[in-house]
Amino acid sequence: MSKAILTAVLIVLLNLLVSCNDVDKGRSQLVPAQAKPSQGSGAVIAVAEPGEVDIVEQMSANRQAYRQGLESLIVTYTSTGNNMKLEWAKKELAALDAMPQYNYIIEAGVAGPDLKPAASISEANYMYDDALRTEEKARALVVINDENLLRVALDKYNQLIRRFPSSDKIDDAAYRAAKIYEDLKDYSIALLYYQRVWQWDPDTNYPAEFKSAFILDKNLHRRGEALELYKKAVQRESLSDAYRTFAEDRIKQLSRSEEGSKQQ
Repeated sequence: MSKAILTAVLIVLLNLLVSCNDVDKGRSQLVPAQAKPSQGSGAVIAVAEPGEVDIVEQMSANRQAYRQGLESLIVTYTSTGNNMKLEWAKKELAALDAMPQYNYIIEAGVAGPDLKPAASISEANYMYDDALRTEEKARALVVINDENLLRVALDKYNQLIRRFPSSDKIDDAAYRAAKIYEDLKDYSIALLYYQRVWQWDPDTNYPAEFKSAFILDKNLHRRGEALELYKKAVQRESLSDAYRTFAEDRIKQLSRSEEGSKQQ
């Protein structure tokens, strides 16, 4: 009996403790799920027949407006001394900061395969050097990279491609960006950027076809496509001894596998 009474007392105390820690947290003021904006509920920015770029730009503007609204509330409640609502606004802003937010536009995809790195443009050269410095800073530690700085460098490479599509730095920017995407394990995007390097400049000195073949082979397991690109890389690219040896070995292995599959 005494054990049961003790248990009941502990439960009551626990409930009191939880209740004390949960005071004025705004639970009654949370927006009901059915009242939250949903798909098709209307747009903050009107877009006529929007494509992907329009939708992403609209969403980005909405994100910024949402953040600015919360920051304005924090300033207001700080100045008026409304600590209860101030804590609500801070909590919502912290949740917004913790939520993953993506760049949905992939610049190499928008740019297409037909750009030509033809002109030396001073501002583009500066942007490339700035992006390269940022990337090198992100890789300053041997063991671990600063992923946030790598994303900053990515943004700079992509801005160059977007703003100066005729610059002779676009293939360099695409190659550096591809390497970052590969390091961050976004292999399909990395593949696209490596492909753009040799599509934009068929005479490139970068081993872009080899890199494309390697990703298709080892990461995406599209080995038929990888075999064809390994062959092209060996024929057309100035590969290092290590890359050339690897590619030749994989051509032999993948060719045997392909022959075996045909015989079955």
